Amino acid sequence: MPSFTRDGVTIEYRIAGAPDEPPVLLISPGGMNSTIERWSNAPWDPIEGLTGFRRIAMDQRNAGRSTAPIRPGDGWASYTADQIALLDHLEIDAVQVVGMCIGGPYAFGLIKAAPSRIKSAVLLQPIGLEDNRHLFFDLFDEWSRGLAPSHPEADDDTWRAFRDAMFGGDFLFNTTREEVAACTTPLLVMMGNDPYHPPTTSREIVKLAPNAQLVERWREEPDRQVAATTIRDFLASNA
Repeated sequence: MPSFTRDGVTIEYRIAGAPDEPPVLLISPGGMNSTIERWSNAPWDPIEGLTGFRRIAMDQRNAGRSTAPIRPGDGWASYTADQIALLDHLEIDAVQVVGMCIGGPYAFGLIKAAPSRIKSAVLLQPIGLEDNRHLFFDLFDEWSRGLAPSHPEADDDTWRAFRDAMFGGDFLFNTTREEVAACTTPLLVMMGNDPYHPPTTSREIVKLAPNAQLVERWREEPDRQVAATTIRDFLASNA
């Protein structure tokens, strides 16, 4: 797969579709292990299902085949910078985003950092805070233990600060309710249904954001096919 390097960070990515098709940035589930391959095990795989669009998938830093140093100050903004750098590398001025799980907050990070470049976003079962912070701390700790031997530059305090920066916040961890309420980007939210992806988070995003719609049932057949059509129509209408 192709890759690019910036500031010591190497990002691997995959493109499906033609250059003249509307571009969609795909941000996969998997928490800190958000990789291209995770889409193949998702309830709906946009790499296969979004024909007619230029699908751009990526391994996030230190997941899959993407690499990066662990530095003091790492957090959500580090990932947003990688995602914007990928768009710059591909010379894409504006894009739509499909993000699942941790891809929900990542999508909002992009909207906050570069609102004029994000035409719309589809949020599939976005993560959110609801008496579950320990679950995300545990996921981070498991991920960091696997990486630590290859990152001698990071001590325990650096890892702890990184974890707190990622999952110590409120609501969507990187986005406040006030920021969601101020977001005018068109949003399509596919509701979550488990402790990592609370349904209350999905409902509250739609309640707060002025240009958002909710799909409650989408994971199982026959709802899945209807939802796939809804996603495609939503992206087409905002392309």
